[in-house]
Amino acid sequence: MASRSSSILLAAAALAALLAVGSCASALTFKTGPGCSETKLVLIPSVAISEVEVKEKGADDFTALKEGPTGIWTLEGKEALKGPFSIRFAAKSGGYRVIDDAIPADFKSGSDYKTSMQV
Repeated sequence: MASRSSSILLAAAALAALLAVGSCASALTFKTGPGCSETKLVLIPSVAISEVEVKEKGADDFTALKEGPTGIWTLEGKEALKGPFSIRFAAKSGGYRVIDDAIPADFKSGSDYKTSMQV
């Protein structure tokens, strides 16, 4: 009888540990990096993400950003960029995630933009 109780207790502890680890997610934040201008958007995500794209206000499609060696993502346009910007990126679990209007039209270098996306 003691071994059955121990097994149930062990299973409950393992489940509690899994739930605790799963609830440690935090909101994804984007910082606008140095060098931002009306024609350049530099994004530094709070966690490692991949295949980052943005969609400017009024655009039909997303545009891929270039990844730098330290996880900094950059978009350089020939004309002024039009915000707010929606962001799409590849999720570790598969598929893509989209955050509408994640970066406002009046973005500034060094600003933090917190999203509601938990990662």
